[in-house]
Amino acid sequence: MTPPLDMSRRQFLTAASVTAAAALLAGCAPGTTPGSNAQTLQFWHLLSGGDGVTMSQLLDTANAAQDAYRIRPTVLAWGTPYYTKLAMAGAGGRAPDVAIMHATRTVGWAPGGLLDTWDLDRLASLGVDSTTFPKPIWEKGFVGENMYSIALDAHPFVAMFNTDVCDAAGVLDSDGRLQPTTSPEEFLDQLRAIGGQAEGHALSYGYLGDGAQMWRLFYTFYSQHGGAMELPAGGKAVIDKDAAVESLSLMRTLLDGEIALAQADYGSAVAEFATGKSGMLFTGVWELRTMQNAGIPFDATMIPTLYGTPAVYADSHSFVLPHQANADDEKRDLTYRFVADMLKGSFGWAEAGHIPAFLPVTESADYADLIPQAHYAEAAQQVVYDPTAWFTGSGSNFQGEFGAAVQGVLLSGDDPAAAVDRFEARVNTLLRQPNPADPEGTFAS
Repeated sequence: MTPPLDMSRRQFLTAASVTAAAALLAGCAPGTTPGSNAQTLQFWHLLSGGDGVTMSQLLDTANAAQDAYRIRPTVLAWGTPYYTKLAMAGAGGRAPDVAIMHATRTVGWAPGGLLDTWDLDRLASLGVDSTTFPKPIWEKGFVGENMYSIALDAHPFVAMFNTDVCDAAGVLDSDGRLQPTTSPEEFLDQLRAIGGQAEGHALSYGYLGDGAQMWRLFYTFYSQHGGAMELPAGGKAVIDKDAAVESLSLMRTLLDGEIALAQADYGSAVAEFATGKSGMLFTGVWELRTMQNAGIPFDATMIPTLYGTPAVYADSHSFVLPHQANADDEKRDLTYRFVADMLKGSFGWAEAGHIPAFLPVTESADYADLIPQAHYAEAAQQVVYDPTAWFTGSGSNFQGEFGAAVQGVLLSGDDPAAAVDRFEARVNTLLRQPNPADPEGTFAS
């Protein structure tokens, strides 16, 4: 089988391994909407539940606001199924015009030619540039010198708290906000005061069998020590072991059976807080509507900075251009316009709990009145993403590997130092493996 002239060897090798499966993904051919001059743009995303409903509303608004394009969305299952099918579509020449990816996943895709780059001048002409994004979110869109993703949001790990329980515990300030704590000892004292007024536990935090949940809290605490975890391609992981051990030890202290249930999964933690039985919940902003629908009195804030450096784990839903060997110029122009329209119209996304990445939205007076979202908006300037490697990111195996290595620390009191060593060994094994999406390269970072 000979590669087409417009396909590089790298793209051909990637495509050859998935062509047969990609044929199953053929959808309706894009074109104009019948009875109009609007071009149809194919848009894939992985958002379901409340986020899926909100995205549908945003797309309806974008479609209704102009007559140049019409968005045809395709929704696929979150995680590995979505990313597998998107890779197959891109490699097999059947890619949608635009898609949603987690920002942390693009680094594994860019070297294999599965994504096209964004033209910064083209974006700037539409009012989208580095001045309209928080610096860490804008910079996350780059792999090397090229931009591969444009963030719609940041969705950080936060602390939601029951205002009635916390008021009774005396831990709110005169504005009804949670009093700041700046050390593990202060935070533990605050939680014990909250626990004295809660029907259940001071804190709800579910982690059993959920590597992502363990990683989100761990990497928040770890990053607050002021250093990053480095995963050099083909090398060995650079991990601050003291910071890692201290972070795991604090997590274990929280799970003492009094502050938080020693053994809880994600669903039971959410349910405990949603029924008003606990005073605080560690969770993602995506649970905001769950709590609003539950009707409990609550607010939300940043997880406190306990080790000196403000930092909070997050990822971003981002727009990407799945590779098209012969992209239609007119449709590509309309794709840029669509993304700019979505960024400028992302206030509805804020209502769902996410922090819009587009600063003119979060700096508006309307956003300042949006509670509790405005109370954790500062997280956008303090986000930390997964360490950069081809195998990290939301929906990847990396967070599962972390959970497998450290769950025993939280569950049965295993030695945190030994757990960090186990995790480091697992990561080093992955670092020795080539990026499967980069057939021509040995490693990708």
